[in-house]
Amino acid sequence: MTDSEAVAAELERLRSENQSLREIISLRSENAGLRKEATQGLSLKVSGKGAVSVYGLGRFPVTLYKEQWLRLLGLADDVREFIRIHDQQLKTRG
Repeated sequence: MTDSEAVAAELERLRSENQSLREIISLRSENAGLRKEATQGLSLKVSGKGAVSVYGLGRFPVTLYKEQWLRLLGLADDVREFIRIHDQQLKTRG
């Protein structure tokens, strides 16, 4: 291998290494953003089928259609009272 071939091979190796490092930096940044999003609490999104999805309550989103959410929200005081009455029977997630 000539000197120029050796230099060319070393340059190619460095370019490849540089690209790998850029990809690692990009993935770490994306990871940090996802972690931050996950720890910010609840978030709302419109599902692919046009329903409202609440993320952050558990492993899976809670997804209901608009009229279902409105019915459930109309019962908010009843749900709070039910929880108060049955407090001793109910468990909390830690």
